[in-house]
Amino acid sequence: MSTPPSSNGRREQARSRTLPIPRTEGFSMIDNWGHEALTLHFAHGPDAPPRLLGLNTASAGAAALPLVEIEVTGHGRSGTSGKRHVDSLASRRLRYESHEAGEDLLTVRMRDQATDLRVAAHYRLTPGLPVVTAWAEVTAGAREVRIEQVTSFVLAGVAGALGAAGRWENDVLLWSGDNPWSGEYRWKGVPLGEAGLVDVGMTRFGQTGSKNRAALTSSGAWPSSEKLPMGWLEGPAGVLAWQIEHNGSWHAEVADRFDELYLLLSGPGQREHQWSVLLAPGDTFTTVAATVAVADEREGALAALTGHRRARRRPHPDSTELPVVFNDFMNCLMGDPTTDKLLPLVRAAATAGAEYFCVDAGWFDDERGPDGVGGVPGWWDAIGEWRPAASRFPGGLAEVTDAVKAAGMIPGLWLEPEVVGVRSPIARMLPDEAFFRRDGVRITEWGRHQLDLMHPAALAHLDETVDRLVREYGIGYFKFDHNIDIGVGTDAAPHGPGHGLLAHNRATLAWLESVMERHPGLVVEGCAAGGMRVDHATLARVPVQSLTDQQDERLIAAVAAAAPAAVPPEQGAVWAYPQPGMTDAEIGFSMVSALLGRVHLSGRIDLLDDRQIGLVSAALDVYKTYRRELARAVPSWPLGLPGWRDDWLALALTTDEATLMAVWRRGGPGDCLIPMPERQPEGQTEGQTERQPERQPEGQPERQAEGIHCLYASVPVRLDPTPEGLRVGLAHPVSAVIVRIPRPSPPLS
Repeated sequence: MSTPPSSNGRREQARSRTLPIPRTEGFSMIDNWGHEALTLHFAHGPDAPPRLLGLNTASAGAAALPLVEIEVTGHGRSGTSGKRHVDSLASRRLRYESHEAGEDLLTVRMRDQATDLRVAAHYRLTPGLPVVTAWAEVTAGAREVRIEQVTSFVLAGVAGALGAAGRWENDVLLWSGDNPWSGEYRWKGVPLGEAGLVDVGMTRFGQTGSKNRAALTSSGAWPSSEKLPMGWLEGPAGVLAWQIEHNGSWHAEVADRFDELYLLLSGPGQREHQWSVLLAPGDTFTTVAATVAVADEREGALAALTGHRRARRRPHPDSTELPVVFNDFMNCLMGDPTTDKLLPLVRAAATAGAEYFCVDAGWFDDERGPDGVGGVPGWWDAIGEWRPAASRFPGGLAEVTDAVKAAGMIPGLWLEPEVVGVRSPIARMLPDEAFFRRDGVRITEWGRHQLDLMHPAALAHLDETVDRLVREYGIGYFKFDHNIDIGVGTDAAPHGPGHGLLAHNRATLAWLESVMERHPGLVVEGCAAGGMRVDHATLARVPVQSLTDQQDERLIAAVAAAAPAAVPPEQGAVWAYPQPGMTDAEIGFSMVSALLGRVHLSGRIDLLDDRQIGLVSAALDVYKTYRRELARAVPSWPLGLPGWRDDWLALALTTDEATLMAVWRRGGPGDCLIPMPERQPEGQTEGQTERQPERQPEGQPERQAEGIHCLYASVPVRLDPTPEGLRVGLAHPVSAVIVRIPRPSPPLS
């Protein structure tokens, strides 16, 4: 029994039991498989392929599609497929052969007699959640075959399941996440009609549908550049959320078919990504995994995805302890570290309460040259050797890392492991085959070559680098960055270049796992120019994920507030960069943006006066009282998903005991009515005013036993509970607050 490409470094054993999936004529019999939270409905017959009729309801009817859509060179598609990846002849010819059903894993095996392809569709439930993960395996039979597209998941009957049968054009919203660099997690929902998918009326004349689709596609090594690899469909009766769990190219489409809707999810394909794979007899290709969640409303669906991400994540103590990291880059040294600059920051970070100290980019640069093209540092096209620069550290890098340890913190370093600058000695040392190539020529992007981690020389170079830095300097934290998008792929004949990229993507994940296996206590932060590699394949392996490169404290609040829809809060690293020229309100505002996620402290904190460092330290003191709660909290947005220019923003994280809520004011009126995530306990006093002390007392901050409490603010805050919600007053136009709202106790039985 197969398992998907591993999401957490361990292969799982499914508990097997027999589940009949009878051969049926047409749709006369429907078979079910699942658990209390989610049931899958199937049908198949001697003259039809196995089909998924729906999740919890069998709504697909005549619009049902084969479990797996496969495009085979020389066989093509039929009907009104257009650019859509459905109605392939090979998929229509698939016939049921066998299945294995376990408590959490179902495999349905099929065969196409014309090509002798064997196809296995796998479905894995996430225990206790309305979530299923799907992937497929395709195996060549007696003859060679070229595959151009294979779906991970396809489901028809979506309009009916969402309560919009016959009205999907206006009543179904397509939600997606725009993800520009430094402006990540821009959620937007539009009716399908506005997304270009309209009911053209042709089904009345015997046609399949519009031939159109609403498609989301990403190509290259940045899976979340432009668009996040997730989204959801929202209708009057429910929400269907999805994510593609891959760190490379992916594709999603929604389209109409027989006056219904289907959702299709896949990794790379020929038309969008120059991917194909040539399978010799007996060869098997496994798709990337895709996951869907169903719920009555948006927050429920996103909470289910959050639970799934946690369940499939590689275990690491960092994911529950949430230590505070100081990083010297953002609005601080900006890639120009030296011993003289770092030692004052080490002392200030320890005073503020940081537990890790990460030296970011530039520690290897001995040239000290002017900036290069595009405003990047002069070392940009020379990286890859990863040895400390003697001119920056006259006493050696160990002088800094030893100071970090002496201050009670753990040292960290920035690396960009997958690239080598064109001027680096490593570019001459490694063979051409260790790099991405196109028609035999090394690909160059912004002064860098891309390592191909399928090659043993590339892996050996990275292993030597990591092991040496851990051994020589006691590095306990690495920030792994990736600042170029190399394109569709690399030479991989007889396969397409997109398959070369896919193989490298999978090798990168395997390398990450091997690093953490060799160094179990090591913390790895995933980063790609901020949030350009935010995907579950990566998130399942690294305990910390950089969310953005945004440098403006007002704008990063919108990133921090929106990100938990895509990244569990205990993983999402948010910059807080207080500066000596800031007001108390601005320092508090900057700190609040990080306090419901992973605090990545930066800025020139070595130049803050005692009052200002006290505001920073107070924020971290408070954070440490509740940070372990974040690992089991689910997000919601009392004011709606944040808009980029909204004056007021609110993010709520709720556990069984309480809701932690961050509220930001970026302009507009001085107060805002916020619908309560949970009703306050009866007897709560209205008109209550709170003011956060400039520095918290030692230990737990003072709290009211039954009331809403201001945990942190650097300026006066007014909290007025009302029957309609919580009215928050912030007198300063740029200010913010963290509030704790206890959940009502259940009545005694």
